[in-house]
Amino acid sequence: MRNPSLYILLAVFLTVGVDVAPAQNADPEQPNETATEDNPASAPEAAEERPEVVEQPPSLKQAYQREFAFLQGQKADLERRLGTFRQTAERERGLLQSDIEALERLLIELTARADLLEDQVFESERSVDSAAENVNLLAATFQQAEASVDGYQAPALGVDSTPSESDVEALFAAVSGALESRGRVRQETGEFFLLDGTRVSGQIIQVGRIASFGVSDRGAGVLAPAGEGELKLWNDSSAQAARALAAGQAVNPLPIFIYENLRTEVEQAVSRGLFGKVAQGGVIGWIIFALGMVALLLVLLRALFLWRSGRSTARVVDRVEGHIRRRDREGALAVLDNRQGATARVVATAIRNLDRDREHLEDIVSEAILHESSHLNRLGAFIMVIAAVAPLLGLLGTVTGMISTFDIITEFGTGDPKLLSGGISIALVTTEMGLIVAIPTLLLGTLLSSWAERIKDDMEQAALRVSNQYAEASPAGELAPS
Repeated sequence: MRNPSLYILLAVFLTVGVDVAPAQNADPEQPNETATEDNPASAPEAAEERPEVVEQPPSLKQAYQREFAFLQGQKADLERRLGTFRQTAERERGLLQSDIEALERLLIELTARADLLEDQVFESERSVDSAAENVNLLAATFQQAEASVDGYQAPALGVDSTPSESDVEALFAAVSGALESRGRVRQETGEFFLLDGTRVSGQIIQVGRIASFGVSDRGAGVLAPAGEGELKLWNDSSAQAARALAAGQAVNPLPIFIYENLRTEVEQAVSRGLFGKVAQGGVIGWIIFALGMVALLLVLLRALFLWRSGRSTARVVDRVEGHIRRRDREGALAVLDNRQGATARVVATAIRNLDRDREHLEDIVSEAILHESSHLNRLGAFIMVIAAVAPLLGLLGTVTGMISTFDIITEFGTGDPKLLSGGISIALVTTEMGLIVAIPTLLLGTLLSSWAERIKDDMEQAALRVSNQYAEASPAGELAPS
């Protein structure tokens, strides 16, 4: 590639028009130095001796003009080639764009086909799973029928084998026959247990496979499962109905106990009283119960103390008002001696010190109220302690019950729920009892504390009222010695 500075110099010389070609003779009219006037013959001789004139090289301007013309030709050639390249590029770009659009359409079609195939695969898997579930259900149905229908032998089915049509027909025939035979009320001889646990023989009336009635010389009535295929008398109030059924008579209404099977014993729900509920919580349950009784006793005693301390506060002030206005402190003290209660004692203390200055009197009244506070606040701390300890004991019972439950699980497993019910019962009952004791105790303790604070405010108000009445009774309107 040619130097760009060459183009710059070329443009400059073309603009200025400078001719920088060297001149052989600066002044063409001046004679040659070799031809002088003194030697006129020397000029022709010199002309004859001078060689032929050599063609002069092109000037710098001409050289640059040629170079510029050459560059113009190259520029035109490059522009032509560039135009051809652009046309080719546009044509190829159009072809590529067409290919891209075709590929995009093909991709969309393939994606749709892939989604369709995926849906078909999913439906196929669901069909396979459903078929497997149906096979397992049929196998379980055959096994259950073999266990439930006497004399029925289920066909041997492999892992991937399915029962035949004849096997299904045989199953339905056996089940239909069993339902027909069991759907009737039948009477047979058997044994059952009475309410006291005695085994007796008698007539057992079977209502299909869902209910039974027993009739014997020692007792009769509705029967319930006793476990291990045995029956027991549920109650003796249905004895008349059972004997009527045994005699073939219709009973309306019919007392009946419907059961699912005879393998599991059905026990009557025992209604537990207060002590039964406490006993269910174990040792911690009895401790929480004792704390609850103590808290109730303390609440009643403190309520009685507060009632005695705060009663008749207004009446105490009204009874001594006349004596105070007459400045009869001895008479007022005599009236208060016949009164009981913390308010009477605080007001008596204030009356004894009415001759002191105001600030000193207020300090004495505050001291008297602080002295009575020990009586007003007694038993309050014990009540709040019980309110705080009761839920903690309930939590302790919960932890103890859960530990017992896990010990049973470790030793016997989780097959029998009755083994687990004891520990779980302790865990839940103690928590319930702790909250039952804590919530009302905390509520009542807070109310009693508020009552004590209100009594203190009433005592202070009564003492200030007495002092104000005594000050108003003095001639100068201020406290003065009597």
